[in-house]
Amino acid sequence: MLEVEGLQKIYRSAAGDTEAIRDLTFEARAGEIVCIVGPSGAGKTTLLRCISGLLEPTAGRVTLEGEEVVGPARGMAVVFQEYARSLFPWLTVSQNVELPLKEKGLDRKTRRQLVEQSLEAVGLADVPNSYPWQLSGGMQQRVAIARAVAYEPHILLMDEPFAAVDAQTRADLEDLVRDLWERLGITLLFVTHDIDESIYLGQRVLVLSGRPTVILEDVKVDFPDQRDQLTTRNDPEFGRLRAHVYDLVQEAKRGFRPDAEAESGASVSTS
Repeated sequence: MLEVEGLQKIYRSAAGDTEAIRDLTFEARAGEIVCIVGPSGAGKTTLLRCISGLLEPTAGRVTLEGEEVVGPARGMAVVFQEYARSLFPWLTVSQNVELPLKEKGLDRKTRRQLVEQSLEAVGLADVPNSYPWQLSGGMQQRVAIARAVAYEPHILLMDEPFAAVDAQTRADLEDLVRDLWERLGITLLFVTHDIDESIYLGQRVLVLSGRPTVILEDVKVDFPDQRDQLTTRNDPEFGRLRAHVYDLVQEAKRGFRPDAEAESGASVSTS
């Protein structure tokens, strides 16, 4: 479904260059949930913006379903952390969800059906005529998710979408995302700073190093696809995985980099 090959991103300015991402290579298979974690400033959002075609990489390439991504891709939808800023306050909930469907060129009947289905899927079928500012933060984020789902993407990118909501709402939204994933069969790439969330949601967790970013480890999460908060989080394997990913993130904060270690080893071996 998605291939990221040798991705590098350097921000250039008069003050000098900043290498945000050095060399990232990974893939996400069709129908898979891949979570991405790393220390603050590790380039998680930069990576997602490059993958989504919103930011041009300095080197490397992103391929979606065999086609190189050189701009926003038709089969891809994105849900950002700043959901309130992505919703238009002067449009109703249904109008917000419908907007990208108009851009897609769908007829009115099809748009209406998709809006109704997506609002039903996220539990907002009773507020189609409300405005975003009349809703709670969690409900606003559901609107943003409904808009992405209505677009019928093959892959959904989510950039720390639940960071600004309370713990209970966050758990509800996590379960909502897993439910939508199971029902729709989409591929999901989910960026989060929350280690527990990454393990609960993901089938794999990519742990990023500090900047400039490389992948420290691709961690497999071997839980059943059918999960619930209480059973999964109380499983001893959940605790083991959480400790392992936590240790990796701490290594990243201390500046550990596998490429630096390899370079060091090479210099020792040739001296």
